[in-house]
Amino acid sequence: AAIAQKTNNILLGTGITNPYTRHPAVTAASIATLDELSGGRALLGIGAGGSLTLDPMLIERRKPLTAVGEVIETTRALFRGEVVTFDGEVVKLNGAHLDYARSDIEIWIAGRGPKMLTLGGRISDGISLNFNHRELIQENVDLILAGAKQTGNKPKIGYATFVITNEKMLQRLKPFMTFSLVDSPSKAKELIGITEAEVENIRQTMGREGLYAAGKLLKDEWVRPFVVMGSKSECAAELRALVARHNLDELMVPIYDMSMAMEQISDLAAVMSST
Repeated sequence: AAIAQKTNNILLGTGITNPYTRHPAVTAASIATLDELSGGRALLGIGAGGSLTLDPMLIERRKPLTAVGEVIETTRALFRGEVVTFDGEVVKLNGAHLDYARSDIEIWIAGRGPKMLTLGGRISDGISLNFNHRELIQENVDLILAGAKQTGNKPKIGYATFVITNEKMLQRLKPFMTFSLVDSPSKAKELIGITEAEVENIRQTMGREGLYAAGKLLKDEWVRPFVVMGSKSECAAELRALVARHNLDELMVPIYDMSMAMEQISDLAAVMSST
């Protein structure tokens, strides 16, 4: 809401929220309010929720695929202004209604599992491939396209990763890869050679000592396949190749550490100017 008051053009939304930490109807109402406040610039990003987010709150990630599908189905109906009664396996509504929503607010899914990606292809407006191992990107794009073919849907496909131009930046951003690594699909874990014991150690360290302590346990070789790294010209070349090879619609670069945000933005601007 604060950003909406200080901007005129950028899109605003969750990147991402989940079906469990608050009722999906409350999320829908919040997004609709943000959309109204910003003059139609809101979107909703939804995912199944990560274990490092939900476990400390003792929230069970129950039937995540079903939950995300039900969230999208009911949220779309609410955005259309319908009175919604829905008795789902996870989402339940009785006469819920929003009278200020816009029917075409985009709903994006973020996921890395094959079923979630196929679901995204079938029913979402866009899919964010967040920190995918580079050897699995095309496989995941194919899953999205297979899902889209089932319904005739035409979702956008975005790829989210860090663009890292020096070793110091790698070490400072490494803790923020903790969530992505421990919740990566088993195939990605096999590719980087991380064991279940190492994953559990990272989880336990996160719980006891926090993000930065857990980040120290990550090996550089585990992180590098998930990021774009090199000189600015090398990063630009790799981004061009990723977009062309996988026919991506969007590139997203997360900025988590505000103390180095300007350095990231400056480097990214230099990289993008040469792509």
